Amino acid sequence: MPLDDILAANLKWLAGYRHPRNAGRPGLVPAVLDAFAQPRPLLQGAEAADDPIEVLPAFFHALWHGQLTVGLDALLHERVLVGPRDWSSPGKTGGAR
Repeated sequence: MPLDDILAANLKWLAGYRHPRNAGRPGLVPAVLDAFAQPRPLLQGAEAADDPIEVLPAFFHALWHGQLTVGLDALLHERVLVGPRDWSSPGKTGGAR
């Protein structure tokens, strides 16, 4: 059975961030995980962790590796709710891997 188009697009996007180089500088991924310890909108959490330009690749890397959770049945955008690994997000379709 083929994947839904939106789910396929989200997974393709996230797969581009699977390489370790996207984790960024030492300490960045832990800061990202801490920023999303409680569910919050993507951009709000990215801004809380540091400069979003630096944080977003590390965020997508953590999401790909299952360290964060988001519903993948809608296109990813700046207001999508993101939470920790064990959070049951609305529309959660499973890990990104």
